[in-house]
Amino acid sequence: MKTKIYKIGLMGFMGLMGLMGVTGCSDFLEIEPQNEIILEKFWNEKADVDAVIAGCYSNMQDDGVIKRMMVWGEFRSDNVGPGSNVTSDGSLEKVLLENIDAKNTYTDWKDFYSVINRCNTVIKYAPGVAATDPAYTESELKANIAEMVALRSICYFYLIRAFRDVPFSREPFTDDDQTMDLPATKFDNVLDSLIIDLEGVEGSAIKRYPETKEMYQTGRITQDAIRAILCELYLWKKDYQNCIRYADMVIDSKKVIAEENRQKRSSSVRDDDSKTRFNGYPLVSNTTSVNYYGDAYEILFGEDRRNVDQMNQEIIFQLVFDDRPNANSMKANGAVNSFYGNSNATVGLVAPSTYILDDIAKTSGRTVFADQNKKLDARMYINCNTEEESINKYTTSTIDIRVSGTDPEPSWGSLYTQDQNGSNWILYRLTDIMLLKAEALVQMAREGTDAETSAYNKGLFDTAFSLVNAINKRSLCESKLVDTLNRASYPGKVEMEDLVLAERQRELMFEGKRWFDLVRHSQRKGNTEKLISLTMMKHHTGATGEGMIANHLKKMDAIYWPYNLDEMKVNVNLVQNPAFGSGENDSYEKTTKK
Repeated sequence: MKTKIYKIGLMGFMGLMGLMGVTGCSDFLEIEPQNEIILEKFWNEKADVDAVIAGCYSNMQDDGVIKRMMVWGEFRSDNVGPGSNVTSDGSLEKVLLENIDAKNTYTDWKDFYSVINRCNTVIKYAPGVAATDPAYTESELKANIAEMVALRSICYFYLIRAFRDVPFSREPFTDDDQTMDLPATKFDNVLDSLIIDLEGVEGSAIKRYPETKEMYQTGRITQDAIRAILCELYLWKKDYQNCIRYADMVIDSKKVIAEENRQKRSSSVRDDDSKTRFNGYPLVSNTTSVNYYGDAYEILFGEDRRNVDQMNQEIIFQLVFDDRPNANSMKANGAVNSFYGNSNATVGLVAPSTYILDDIAKTSGRTVFADQNKKLDARMYINCNTEEESINKYTTSTIDIRVSGTDPEPSWGSLYTQDQNGSNWILYRLTDIMLLKAEALVQMAREGTDAETSAYNKGLFDTAFSLVNAINKRSLCESKLVDTLNRASYPGKVEMEDLVLAERQRELMFEGKRWFDLVRHSQRKGNTEKLISLTMMKHHTGATGEGMIANHLKKMDAIYWPYNLDEMKVNVNLVQNPAFGSGENDSYEKTTKK
């Protein structure tokens, strides 16, 4: 990092302008062509701030960030197994085998700290611009700072969920004389800091972008996005009342958008069935037409995501990509293209685990998908291409599920062309928040069997079940109102807790959530029993080291990642995760052979 130099991603700025459909970026931002700008010469006008903010979003879209969101949040879980040519990525192969050491490429966190540093730089220097540029208003300044605090918080939240304790700073590093080898801050302290920061800026964030900036509503930070982050932060903090409070704010906001959408539609268009089928929650319909399903997938993940009204009804915050990156000066989703598959490699580097595929193939006794008799859950086909045994979510823009015979007949569209995957990467959507609320409600249950306690718990469990059931019913390939979940089957806290965790797996599969869900459960219980029992489902194949994997994961430390070896060399204040020894050798071999 050169003294007094700050690097700006100009392509990131162009990409964000392309998202708005604006051309002629040079008319908006005229700066010298170099990619390095001296600080004192740069922070003079609003356009300078806009350029760096665009660079922050662009940096978030980089493969180095998205790939780690996927690997850290999903790939160690029971959902994911090896795909085609996985041996070409030795670090990924070791992750899937739970054989992680500090030399593993995916322990590298520099791209997240790059975003954090950009955000810190805007927060520090933007007020000075507002003081000198009359075109840059106080409300715009506060909204921009709210955005940067939110993006910074997202990055730190990923880091602490993956590594537990991490270096934490709100100061930008722009000078070689600054101390950069910070010790790690404890998980709980970082978590509390993120909550304080976000609550301090929530009221300043943009509530709703104008319709002329249609993709900004979900592609940039809004007040709903900040509330969604706070909802999840409070769940990890075990402050369930505040988790529910912020979840309700998001849900109520989406209900308003859904009602606005309903009023826009003509009477000839089939109304949504959120008030009946979805228990009053504003979920988009899964029905394409009579006997055809898959509409929810296409609106949230596929080609109909350009139906912005419907998409805004559920999506809260996503990183926006384009399937024509060169033509539109935007980025394609390279991480999904590589990991999940493309037109040249139907099966990506990873695939659904054999455990998931075997569960889908069953006609009864499933443990993942709740329907015991018929293959009614559309998510079996939305998540996986059962014919190719590949990951479908994010790799194709269309899916139709026909239900006119005994079993549904899925039809998947063509995979995105190699290097032209246009799938937006969703960080928060409504069903995620609904299930976080359901989890919080279950955790609020009291101990005891007296009448007052039982009545109190029943109210919590009834509401939690209503949330889960609404999401489950949306997935059903049935024209009639059908409940495949039976409230009586979940009488107590343990059963309801398992139900919520299972529904999150079905609904959010391959979205970078599953491993973090299992880590959160382990944190709350103080042990890894559930994590081991579920994760080992994909390792129960007689693979070498199976017993050592389970033994390794008994350590709470082992569910987090080791610090990268190169990072340890330059930062003498970092103390390696004890589950990985020195971190230089294969993880479970190092820690079990004593």
